[in-house]
Amino acid sequence: QVQLVESGGGLVQAGGSLRLSCAASGSIFSIDTMAWYRQAPGNGRELVAFIPSGGSANYADSVKARFTISRDSAKNTVYLQMNSLKPDDTAVYYCHAAIKRARGGPLYTYWGQGTQVTVSS
Repeated sequence: QVQLVESGGGLVQAGGSLRLSCAASGSIFSIDTMAWYRQAPGNGRELVAFIPSGGSANYADSVKARFTISRDSAKNTVYLQMNSLKPDDTAVYYCHAAIKRARGGPLYTYWGQGTQVTVSS
């Protein structure tokens, strides 16, 4: 079993900052790409940022220059630093990871339970 546990959401005023964390635990051999998605009420789930193992970060145009994704491989953890937050950033944020559970095995994908981010104007 593998679990992704997110933390760090909350209520913040426009222009403020939040840092989300997502820790993977369980039967993990290696983690490939880790990512953050978000879903606002009435909208579909959208990709915010992703970072491959040993690769460069990629961002949605709507968050470039404001959000930073990073990972700590030793802790199996991915972070999302969110600065200059806007009301449009209000959403449930989900962590996603592609994980190998054994050497030479397939990649499995997992989702966290989601954490609410609310930005007030």
